[in-house]
Amino acid sequence: MKIAVIGGGSTYTPELVHGFIGAAERLSLSELWLMDIDAARLEVVGGFARRMVEAAGAPFKLVLTADRAAALAGASFVETQIRVGGMAARREDEYLGRRWGLVGQETTGVGGFAKALRTIPVILSIARDMQRLCPNAWLVNFTNPSGLVTEALQRYAPETRSVGLCNSPIGYRMHIAAHMGADPKQVEIDYLGLNHLAWLSGARVGGRDVWPEVFAAELEALRSEEDPACPPYLVELLGAIPSYYLRYYYRTASVVARQEGPSRAEQVMEIERTLLEEYANPALTTLPPKLMERGGAHYSTAAAWLIDSLHNDLGDVHVINTRHLGAAPGWPADWVCELPCRVDATGLHPLPVRRPLPALANALVHTVKAYELLAAEAAVTGSRGAALQALVAHPLGPGADRAPALLEDLLRVNAAYLPQFRN
Repeated sequence: MKIAVIGGGSTYTPELVHGFIGAAERLSLSELWLMDIDAARLEVVGGFARRMVEAAGAPFKLVLTADRAAALAGASFVETQIRVGGMAARREDEYLGRRWGLVGQETTGVGGFAKALRTIPVILSIARDMQRLCPNAWLVNFTNPSGLVTEALQRYAPETRSVGLCNSPIGYRMHIAAHMGADPKQVEIDYLGLNHLAWLSGARVGGRDVWPEVFAAELEALRSEEDPACPPYLVELLGAIPSYYLRYYYRTASVVARQEGPSRAEQVMEIERTLLEEYANPALTTLPPKLMERGGAHYSTAAAWLIDSLHNDLGDVHVINTRHLGAAPGWPADWVCELPCRVDATGLHPLPVRRPLPALANALVHTVKAYELLAAEAAVTGSRGAALQALVAHPLGPGADRAPALLEDLLRVNAAYLPQFRN
């Protein structure tokens, strides 16, 4: 089997390679191609990855390339982890929010909107290339905003099989497994919403309901935190645990008030500078501890487990981003949502929702999904009308009065990456 990683120069890549080394035999992995447009960076990251593979006894061939077509040709799986405009563009996304007194974040609000506009056309071009070069392959998308990007893929490139993946749900499984002293693969969770806008409302270990214990422990932990992601009283009322990113919706004023000092992008730039120096060390063959500061824990595990299920027809359950096809009552069946699906060689099979979201959560999902659909349309068509409506629709947006001026600010800063808006 050949796997292609588009965006292989990411500092995350060694963790992904580590995961594929461990899963190589199960996946019948013969070739892993790392593709990136930044040849110098790929040489550093890929050089380290090559040493990792050699130290493990070379279970597969590792190829570094700047040629996207060569990477895609004949692949069985294509994993996308691109960042259009690099970390400098992420910094601009975060400061766009700050300039306007809004949340400045890379996956949600106005920053996430800017990132989606830059990213979606490139991801769709990869999907189109796959139809020519590897028409039966799966596109496994990690690129943020993952749910919105996957919505665009399944709506505007349905001929390419695609799925969105995030490390948050598997992080919950790992956390529950550690708390219960269980094998993570024995943990199943009830998890529903959109990517970075979802709620955990149930958990089972080996089929046994452990939710009361898990929920009580999480609530107690929240109450002990000085700065909880969500007010404990609200978690108790909902009877569900909001994903971390819901802090931007439930504690907006607090988040905005604390946006001082270096942005997260600037912090990551410094972490990546150190990581790249470490990766360049010819003696390094194992993952450095510094990588944990980059974030993204368990993402290689999420990728390897999902590919294993698709390739080996396992029929086990993963929380992924795909159209729910009626599994979530009351939501249009063609919405891409984040929910448990049974995964086998025939594809992704959403499981009926065990517990619908509370009214408060359900309303927020509807609002943000309206934003996502408009944002995807704007990214694909370059429609200023769709872009303005997306900004007005988003709960963390600028409002109707300021949306036109903010859009012009966004387009000015991102002009090099948004040719679809030039006309």
